[in-house]
Amino acid sequence: MYQLQGEAEGVTSPTSPSGSSPSAPGQRALLQEAYRDRLALLLRHIDGATRMADYEFNNTYQYVIGREEIHVQWLRDAVVDLGADVPANPSAPAVPEGKGVSGERAILEDDQRLGRAFVEKWRARLGDVRNARHRKLLDLILGEVVEQTRFFELALAGRDDLLGRRMPGASTGDGVLPVRWMT
Repeated sequence: MYQLQGEAEGVTSPTSPSGSSPSAPGQRALLQEAYRDRLALLLRHIDGATRMADYEFNNTYQYVIGREEIHVQWLRDAVVDLGADVPANPSAPAVPEGKGVSGERAILEDDQRLGRAFVEKWRARLGDVRNARHRKLLDLILGEVVEQTRFFELALAGRDDLLGRRMPGASTGDGVLPVRWMT
């Protein structure tokens, strides 16, 4: 076995020498952009959740935000792995105006639109990610954003069992706590 390894020739990259594949700086910039885009959605969802008074929909936002925090950390780690600087926090898209049920509906519709736009943009660029681990990471994130977008779609349809069904007779306590984390 060792003798065979010593006789083996180097493996060449399947990319063309014409420079059509992204460079290392290009890969860093690509992942930095993905990080900024994902973080902007996370910040937007945090802002939207503060205006989501419906208990079940707010719980769904808390679940989505928890997953997004993991996505942002994964992308941050990938950026650092490539030796790049972690970008500064982007500004989040504005939360639609409105109050009550109509305001919540506007937020859900906007989040559905933003999720679809993120998936459309990054699915088209997935092939530009050369590192297999980074490509799989971004593909996994895209799959979860599709799932999150489906949550928003179901909420718009009036479904309140997005994260499961409550036992018969159980109550939500008629409200959402004013803070995300209790200590």
